[in-house]
Amino acid sequence: MKVAVLFLTVCFTTMHAQDTLRRTELKMKKILPTGQQFGYIEGTDTVPIVFLKEVLVFQPLNFKNEKERTEYNKLVRDVKKTLPFAKLVYETLIETYEYIETLPNDKARDKHLKQMEKDLFKQYKPELKKMTLSQGKLLIKLIDRECHQSSYKLVGAFLGSFRAGFWNLFAGLFGASLKTEYDPKGKDAMTERVCQLVERKLI
Repeated sequence: MKVAVLFLTVCFTTMHAQDTLRRTELKMKKILPTGQQFGYIEGTDTVPIVFLKEVLVFQPLNFKNEKERTEYNKLVRDVKKTLPFAKLVYETLIETYEYIETLPNDKARDKHLKQMEKDLFKQYKPELKKMTLSQGKLLIKLIDRECHQSSYKLVGAFLGSFRAGFWNLFAGLFGASLKTEYDPKGKDAMTERVCQLVERKLI
């Protein structure tokens, strides 16, 4: 019941926002010829429209000791190294899904996915081998962040549950798990802070 109420609330909110946007676009038919500045005419008044960038506000970091500062700097370094790979996984996921939908049957899809697995492994193995164990674990979390699914579920969806189990077992030999989930409001709050700052090139 709660899920249904939430769904309806989101739908109505989205419809209201779209209606507001349409009405604003109609008004903006009379765009002021002032370069990058936009506005519209309302009666005898000129109403400027200013598009503001999102502003992040975080509490200042207060390190208790040098060890905490070092750990934070290490996290920043690791996020900068692993986040691009996580985003690459998401982009590859979208492209792969769109492409396999055009293939005629399961046999053709399986063939393509197996070849893709080999190609990706060959292409990115040299870079991935340079990662430390902590960076590997972080990458697994960030893949969950970008794709909204754990690495285990992604592998299972594309390559089957058996292969997902194999790769998870392999990761377990190094103290990692493909089932690890990202918790941006809990234990991974600091990681999320760093990710947002890195994405906006603020650090």
